[in-house]
Amino acid sequence: MILLTCAVGRELAFFAPVPHVEMLVTGVGPIEAGISVSRALAQSPYTLVINAGLGGALEGCADIGDGVVVAEDQMQIGLEDGRPFTLPDGAQVIQRAASDLSLVERLLENGYPSKRGITVSRVTTTEQTAKRLALETGAEVESMEGFAVLRAAEMAGVPAIELRGISNIVTDRARSGWDFDRGRAGLQKILTDLLSIVPSEP
Repeated sequence: MILLTCAVGRELAFFAPVPHVEMLVTGVGPIEAGISVSRALAQSPYTLVINAGLGGALEGCADIGDGVVVAEDQMQIGLEDGRPFTLPDGAQVIQRAASDLSLVERLLENGYPSKRGITVSRVTTTEQTAKRLALETGAEVESMEGFAVLRAAEMAGVPAIELRGISNIVTDRARSGWDFDRGRAGLQKILTDLLSIVPSEP
């Protein structure tokens, strides 16, 4: 069974139910997403988690309407100035989580671009912040749930992959070109291709 997640149901309004895919609407943001997916994975056995939704592209990284696979997602956790964050007893700060490499490679073979993601708790609305994120993190696509879903699956030992339909450019809100329908169309295309790749049974 595949667990297909999105933040809000409208993102996957095109999805027609199939027996081997269960859809979960997590709610918006990394906390809601992480808790919802962790609970689902604790209650039922899944062979794959797909996080599918809309996202913004940093300028020059993708176009509105594109469907992209996020190979690695991150959150900025730690010291504001980026210096190493030392914790007692060798505890580690986890800031990155990855999509399943074999599935990423299959989508690359099908012509979809692979991007580096960043998960935020507030949508970027200024060019200044967008440039800072790009410089500090190397991020190419912004979302609010990607890292949380990938990390929850990683901790549960279940393969996962993050897909995004690009709905806007990450910059000043007035210039972002926000287009929900085009973003969803890009998401529909890449999700449909992914589901044609993965087996319906384990």
